[in-house]
Amino acid sequence: MKIPRRTNAVRSSLRFSVLDGAAYAAMLGLVQNYITPLALELKATTAQVGLLTSMPQLVVGFSQLAAPHLSERAGSRKGLILPMVFMHAFMYIPILLIPFIISGNQVWWLIAFVTVSTAFGAIANPAWGSLMADLVPIRLRGRYFSARGRIAGMITLVFTFTAGGILQVLTNTPFIGYAILLGGAAAFRWLSLYFLSRMYEPEAAENGDNDRSMFHMVSHVGTSNLGRFTVYVALISFAANLASPFFSVHMLRDLGFSYLTYTVIISSASISSLVFLTYWGRRADIAGNMKVIKVTSCLLPIIPLLWLASNNVYYLVFAEIISGFGWSGFNLAAVNFVYDASEDQNRTKHIAVFNTITCLATFAGATIGGYVAPHLPALLGYQLRTLFTISGTCRGIIVILMLRMLVEVRHVPTVSLSRFLLGR
Repeated sequence: MKIPRRTNAVRSSLRFSVLDGAAYAAMLGLVQNYITPLALELKATTAQVGLLTSMPQLVVGFSQLAAPHLSERAGSRKGLILPMVFMHAFMYIPILLIPFIISGNQVWWLIAFVTVSTAFGAIANPAWGSLMADLVPIRLRGRYFSARGRIAGMITLVFTFTAGGILQVLTNTPFIGYAILLGGAAAFRWLSLYFLSRMYEPEAAENGDNDRSMFHMVSHVGTSNLGRFTVYVALISFAANLASPFFSVHMLRDLGFSYLTYTVIISSASISSLVFLTYWGRRADIAGNMKVIKVTSCLLPIIPLLWLASNNVYYLVFAEIISGFGWSGFNLAAVNFVYDASEDQNRTKHIAVFNTITCLATFAGATIGGYVAPHLPALLGYQLRTLFTISGTCRGIIVILMLRMLVEVRHVPTVSLSRFLLGR
């Protein structure tokens, strides 16, 4: 990937951003797929697993509303990003100590600490997104972020397998294994803090819309193309999170898979995402982010339904490969679309509004899913399969009703579907 000639500070910052992404990816690999298994080791119920996903999203959603103001108070975007990242890393320490020093209500303490940790990490996201949008030229965003994501994905994959191996070896003493994972996650997040501190921060465009409050922007979200897109992604997030937190529960509790088998299945999605990020990045740069959104949106309703057909490990690996293919393109294009559609001087606010609404939708989906699941009739032997069916149906309805309302914001050539999918 070639980056046009720019200042040395910007070039250096883009390299440091890749290193930050690599360290962050190592942290993710160690913890993102293992917090729910930790909750299950602490005897969490299905409803508590839902809250483990939903409560952080609720707090994150409201914290995003304060993020632009906090960035202004901090004096710069990095002035907010760095302390929030430090605290994000620090909160892994009390999480790893829960099984050893807390004797009662361990799952509730886990939910509380994970919520606080997630909130610290998320408060920095609008400022970070604004910073990266200033550093990466618009015509290269698809390729740059897909390349950055590909590197991060490889590292996440390596550490996901490493984490699964550690837990498998320490099956008889699982809390020791989780302590190792969480301690490593804290260390890698602090390493990413170092790389972030080395990045150059361009002078942000002056806010030309200071008189508009965050509440005003949220309440008028449906009046613009970006606002309608935000609502669309939020509804997709709601429908997806009716089911997403519970695939781990289904594998570990219902199907009785070992940590190793669980790791192989969940890693299949990561491998697929890694393989196809460059594929989607090129197509987004050429044909526009909305073209990628529309194509991948057609796959999203199918993904949870694939889990109904078989319990065979090889088949579930195939299902996760399809999931990684679809979600990698959708997520990459969604982020880049928000960057493209928001004004330079108000990008931090627009990103914060987008994050707020999608986080609240995620909260609603995971909470409802967790509380509804135990009361659903079993489908093909399992209640969670009924929940997966509901999730897929909701996704399909949202795609049919809303996708046609969204339009591309960049000037891109018209590309046929066959050329888009099969062209180089």
